[in-house]
Amino acid sequence: MKILALETSAKACSAAVTENGRVVASAFQCTGLTHSRTLMPMVEDMLRNADLTLADCDVIAVANGPGSFTGIRIGIAAAKGLAFAAEKPMAGISTLEAMAMNCIGTVGLIICAMDARRQQIYNALFLSDGNRLTRLSPDRPIALAELAEEIKRSSEAHIVVVGDGAHLCHNYLTEAGIDCVLVPPHLLQQNAVTVALAAEYAVTEGRLCSAQDLEAVYLRAAQADKLKTQKS
Repeated sequence: MKILALETSAKACSAAVTENGRVVASAFQCTGLTHSRTLMPMVEDMLRNADLTLADCDVIAVANGPGSFTGIRIGIAAAKGLAFAAEKPMAGISTLEAMAMNCIGTVGLIICAMDARRQQIYNALFLSDGNRLTRLSPDRPIALAELAEEIKRSSEAHIVVVGDGAHLCHNYLTEAGIDCVLVPPHLLQQNAVTVALAAEYAVTEGRLCSAQDLEAVYLRAAQADKLKTQKS
């Protein structure tokens, strides 16, 4: 089964195709250019260079949050358009679950971190046995101070931090006396490859949906929505 995946939840933009745990093709860009400008040309070039078409892909997967509100909207809109056009099922994958897949070869506690500003991160905790992830917490916005207290109660000896907010999280936890390590730079950011790999689990677990039903998961309201609520 071939899965086409898109990832636009933060500064980087990427696309990938996997088949049964194997990366068939991938494209990644982190240059500061807007996702609306780069994503679809990236997908088209990747498929063409791999001698694939949209019809060859069985599932369209996308990181559906949390993350940048604009980035998530761009990724979901593009993925839905592809799924509608090709009449393919979809998999909405947690951005945090996908980034945890970067560390699946590690044994220990994985802290996924995206900067949510104001000393908060979007976070989820996973335990890896080196082959499979076990989710320990839901996706959530959490204060770094609260996370530090939670991690202090953990019995795991090896703690790894991953994500575009990993440096912020790692620095805070280290100052709080918690021994943890950053993943290598090439594994730090979100990537469509791990979105596709996570989607393979979603397929086996029956967690697919239609393009019409797939929704974004923001975890908290956008600033524009907050201002509207305050004025009303």
